[in-house]
Amino acid sequence: MSQRPHERAAELHNLAAHAHLAAAVAHGKEDHLTAHELGKQAQEHSRKAHKLSEELVNKTAQHPVADASDQKAS
Repeated sequence: MSQRPHERAAELHNLAAHAHLAAAVAHGKEDHLTAHELGKQAQEHSRKAHKLSEELVNKTAQHPVADASDQKAS
């Protein structure tokens, strides 16, 4: 399986974390509107990352990778 879907899920998790941190900074500066918008953005990134991660788990369960110890030497 390509690493690309896994990389995208990790990227979404990182974007969510960054948005949460930015929201906390904005909230600390009394910019509640910006904090609220960044919080919504963080939640959306988290939701997308979670959905993609679940899809990857389901895809992996349907097509398990053969364990190297199960392969016979030629």
